[in-house]
Amino acid sequence: MAGTLLATVVSQRMLARVQAQQFDREQRDAHARWLRDQELTELSRRRDCYTAANAAYRRYRIALMNFLWAVHRAQATPADRTAVEEARSGHHTAFAEAQMIASADVLAELDLMTKVLAGAHARTMRLADGVPEPDGSFEQIHAELVRITQRWVGMRGAMRSDLGLAPAPNGTNPDPADCLPPAPTSGPLPAPHTVSGPASNGPTGP
Repeated sequence: MAGTLLATVVSQRMLARVQAQQFDREQRDAHARWLRDQELTELSRRRDCYTAANAAYRRYRIALMNFLWAVHRAQATPADRTAVEEARSGHHTAFAEAQMIASADVLAELDLMTKVLAGAHARTMRLADGVPEPDGSFEQIHAELVRITQRWVGMRGAMRSDLGLAPAPNGTNPDPADCLPPAPTSGPLPAPHTVSGPASNGPTGP
């Protein structure tokens, strides 16, 4: 009788131990699944954020490029200026979101690009208003916008790296769609003229 009771106690203890171990495994598995779900959710948030930022920055750069050429050809209109400001506003929104989501490496690239774009915007608008800065000639701004186009490739590469993606197929070359509009092939350019709108007093923000 005593032996049977002892065997029963031992069996119950072994069963309890097995159940406890199984419960621990289930808990660890559930926690691992939760962590994985969190990682996938965070990755999705960053991907959406980077996609929006990439599109907004690209739109802003191209709007500045096109407006600069319109000013240089004396063809800029208030509607052209409005297009630049709308693209700039979209860029502000995308940058604000990225500040809350982007990795440190990506945010460093975005921050640098934002500062460079702010300077290009200020010089372009002052040129359009007929009060160019000392380093704000068409040629100087043109060269700066080309450098911005090249810098964007690094920004895009940082985003892809943070998402675990391979480098873009075109390596370090800018997207051909981002090229500046070509200058007229013949005939002299008309003298630059100003476009109605408030003059910028230099970089006051991105």
